Amino acid sequence: MAHVELSLSEVFAPAASTEQESDNFGQWSGMVSRAAEPCLLIDAGTTVVAISSSGCDLLCLGAPDDVIGLPLLEGGLRLVDFTASPSELTEQETDKIPPLLALHSGRLARGLLRVQGPGSDAGRTVDAISTPVLTDGAVAGSLTFLSAV
Repeated sequence: MAHVELSLSEVFAPAASTEQESDNFGQWSGMVSRAAEPCLLIDAGTTVVAISSSGCDLLCLGAPDDVIGLPLLEGGLRLVDFTASPSELTEQETDKIPPLLALHSGRLARGLLRVQGPGSDAGRTVDAISTPVLTDGAVAGSLTFLSAV
């Protein structure tokens, strides 16, 4: 017959850190910066607030420090169409990419992006899933998770 002993002790709960970000948007910013997964966080003005290193690699953007603080579409991100000889997307088409669509609609958005890096002619296809990030009930930005297709 098996013998089981049970011992109860107090649960260790770390003290609340005073350095922790106070709002939802700030917390996501810290997580995205440290994430191993390719992800991106933009604010309501479309400025890149945080991007993971793997997100920079996937989007052909260099290092996170080169992109943070710049508008998403002016930080080196080159989006092209899916035709045989790719050309850059128009402003009307870029407004429909998942990070911007989630920001403007306040809803989840998903779509494929074709990203062209420097010196690359074919480009790569990236699946993007975006969600609005709320602060005090209002859309403060969008969080996008990316994966290569």
